[in-house]
Amino acid sequence: CTVIFTRMATKDLHKPISILFCNLAFSDLFTSFSGFWISMLFITNPDITVFGSKDMLAPYALYTMSILSTIYNLVSIGIERYLAVAESMRTRFRVARNHCIAAVLINWVLAFFLGCLPLMGWNCLHMEKNLSVLYSPFCVDYLIFIAFPNVVVAFIIPLFTYLRIIIILRKRKLRMKACGQATGTYKSAEIQVARTSIFIWLLALISYAPFFAGVIFDATNHQCHADLYPGVYIFRNCTAMLITMNCLGNPIIYTLKAKTLGAKLKALKCLSTNRVRACTI
Repeated sequence: CTVIFTRMATKDLHKPISILFCNLAFSDLFTSFSGFWISMLFITNPDITVFGSKDMLAPYALYTMSILSTIYNLVSIGIERYLAVAESMRTRFRVARNHCIAAVLINWVLAFFLGCLPLMGWNCLHMEKNLSVLYSPFCVDYLIFIAFPNVVVAFIIPLFTYLRIIIILRKRKLRMKACGQATGTYKSAEIQVARTSIFIWLLALISYAPFFAGVIFDATNHQCHADLYPGVYIFRNCTAMLITMNCLGNPIIYTLKAKTLGAKLKALKCLSTNRVRACTI
């Protein structure tokens, strides 16, 4: 909410990349909200989160949709950064606001469609076969259909984009060094991109790898719910906590770390304090 408020309240931060940052914050907000909804259902009636119920379809669908939107936004940010660096020397192409708005709409439409498939009938409410143990009443084949392609997208595309950015910056640094020009800016940019990409990878690995392992366990498990209680469900709750921690880590890596956003947030705070003092006087 801090990221959304700060970026919407400052006009000079209304750049194309800021649209993606705000949308990422909205996705993280929805993920946290749906996770809170599932937690309240677990507190009030733990059995429906273990054995599955129709009441779990809507919160799980919202949870899936928000996670998919977060993944697609992270991929979009990586692609936008790559295009901004790779095409910075060309005037034919430039990432504009319309491109980012279109990317945001496509991300949400795709996430909404894939996340709402269980609400459209792809669930195992009336079937004992192919039922997910961790995420009842979802079907195992639906979880595999969602998890495998998106894990590949979440890891491969950001890896490619950030490695390409580092390679491009290094080539330009060597080119400027050969011409006898200063290369301090390119060196600092290369270090910052490398550090940020490492943080992104570690955060994604810590957040989503346990969930992916849970889907694999679901696909290979042949035991009933009672035999797995409570150990497997504690693991499921831990995976949900890690995904929520990813929602807290994204603003730190992508936005709150930026000096410009921190300065604007401080300026807004000072402006609010001055208004209070003026009203008091």
